[in-house]
Amino acid sequence: MLNALKRILAVTLAVGSLLTMSAPSRAEVHIDITRGRVEPMPIAVPNFAGASPELQQVGRDISDVITKDLERSGLFRPLDQKGFLQALTSMDVQPRFADWRTINAQILVQGVVEALPNGQIRISFRPWDVFSAQEIKPPGGKAYGIDPANWRRVAHIIADEIYTAATGETGYFDTRVVYIAESGPALNRMKRLAIMDQDGANHRYLTDGANLVLTPRFSPTAQEITYLSFFKNTPRVYLFNIDTGRQEVLGDFPGMTYAPRFSPDGNKVIFAAALNGNSDIYEMDLRTRKTTRLTDNPSIDTSPSYSPRGDQITFSSDRGGTQQIYTMNADGSNQQRISFGKGRYGTPVWSPRGDFIAFTLYGTSDGNFYVGVMKPDGSGERRLAQGFDVEAPTWAPNGRVFMYYAQAANGGRARLFSIDLTGYNQREIVTPQDASDPAWSPLIP
Repeated sequence: MLNALKRILAVTLAVGSLLTMSAPSRAEVHIDITRGRVEPMPIAVPNFAGASPELQQVGRDISDVITKDLERSGLFRPLDQKGFLQALTSMDVQPRFADWRTINAQILVQGVVEALPNGQIRISFRPWDVFSAQEIKPPGGKAYGIDPANWRRVAHIIADEIYTAATGETGYFDTRVVYIAESGPALNRMKRLAIMDQDGANHRYLTDGANLVLTPRFSPTAQEITYLSFFKNTPRVYLFNIDTGRQEVLGDFPGMTYAPRFSPDGNKVIFAAALNGNSDIYEMDLRTRKTTRLTDNPSIDTSPSYSPRGDQITFSSDRGGTQQIYTMNADGSNQQRISFGKGRYGTPVWSPRGDFIAFTLYGTSDGNFYVGVMKPDGSGERRLAQGFDVEAPTWAPNGRVFMYYAQAANGGRARLFSIDLTGYNQREIVTPQDASDPAWSPLIP
């Protein structure tokens, strides 16, 4: 009987991979994204109920964040609350599914905010498959007891739960983005480290702008950032602890060091260093501070990035005459070129899923910059966004969306955008100032 109620749709990603993953739930809701343009799934997210005006306001705020997260993904179409035919005032109220079917809702999110004796609040939610009249997952819903100040993060977590139940993919809303905030005249730009939630909320600056900073990257724990800073005009790679604000120099190297990134286990940092006019790839073990040289070529090797398992590295090099993308084993062996298109390829970044490498392409005949993806063997290259200057792709932790920055011609604003692997659903992430070189965190622990 239950199987007859299940609406199981094959989820085929536009990039060609087939998902047959079933959520461990009493009913299954899946989104068909077989085409480049996805038909968003109608979803109803009523305001979470509360017994007092204060709790009701928190409930409205939670509903708003969940709604906006899911709408920005491009996979969901939140329905206007003005059309709702039922008020869900508690978790004990059973949805009248006929009413929700009348407005064509396919998913319904029921929630409540309650005060706890210790001053905390409890946020409970339950997602429903409207057409089967069954809970999606988990049976009985979930509840989070939290400090009232943390309601926004729980809203992101709930949005992740719904996203996963509907797509079979891990969500990416409970994450942060670090980037370079830019201000001032073109010839004297102030560049500061800034951090925010993936939706632009909770924005704050991490450095004061006294020293130029570049290329921030998250550790796998999302608690540390590695970046390049020009302290007293000397370029050094630093580690920054987000919670404590503590900074430390990763190491002093002769020449220029740049483009640092953490290994997947967080124990190593890979970077490029220019010695005697030649740039090569180096790796430092953060536990021993031992440095190992991985490339040794009379060319410019730069922008290294680990594969998700840490067993391979992608980087860019001009050893073939033009800047192209290469891969190698983590010990530096088996170096192979994988890009062969016209133009110059740079800033390769391995997807967290391991199935794609994102890149920047410039020097093409039309004069535009591009960001795109290719498979690790160089096949399946696709350009997803273009412009006067688009650069620095960074992946969401589920490997299905990435962010980059774009700058308009004639000194126009530098802004952050996200786009999915279909090449559609481009969205701006609004920042207080110009923004460049974003880095997307893993899911927050």
